[in-house]
Amino acid sequence: MPLPKNIVILISGSGSNMAAIVQTAQQQGWQEQFGATVAAVISNRPDAAGLQLAQSLGVAAQALDHRAFESREAFDAALMQLIDGHQPALVVLAGFMRILTPGFVGHYAGRLINIHPSLLPAFPGLNTHQRAIDAGCAQAGCTVHQVTAELDHGPILAQAVVPVLPGDTADTLAARVLIEEHRLYPLAVRRWLQDEP
Repeated sequence: MPLPKNIVILISGSGSNMAAIVQTAQQQGWQEQFGATVAAVISNRPDAAGLQLAQSLGVAAQALDHRAFESREAFDAALMQLIDGHQPALVVLAGFMRILTPGFVGHYAGRLINIHPSLLPAFPGLNTHQRAIDAGCAQAGCTVHQVTAELDHGPILAQAVVPVLPGDTADTLAARVLIEEHRLYPLAVRRWLQDEP
């Protein structure tokens, strides 16, 4: 039996990417195949809809309100303590809208991944869909990457491409990209689990 590989997912909002990963893990039997379980979902927003969604999927859900901390460093230290209580093999950022401190990123080096709604290295940061449209791009998409101290610049693990259609708005493009995110992110996590000894 392989060593247990606990996955902790961090969210800030609806948790749709988190749900895609949890449901794929359950449907494909990651526990049996890889010894992998989504051990917890943690949000920096106590009102995040994704917390209830996680519970409905049978996953422990916890909130740690960043507004209760005096500094980014203090919040990240408390978050690390909460995450480490679950002995994670992998920490997955799924719509976690916080810029993480170098100390946090370093602590989880090699086992911290994120999904970004652009074809990195194009359009790191926010407003990716509008920026792709404004730049006249024929294609947009999403990227799963390892997290490093530099925002949206870690090694790329997987990408999916969608066409930018005539008349697209940021919202219509975002909706098509999100469909690909829900397909790509579980695939990338599964690949990570397969590659880990």
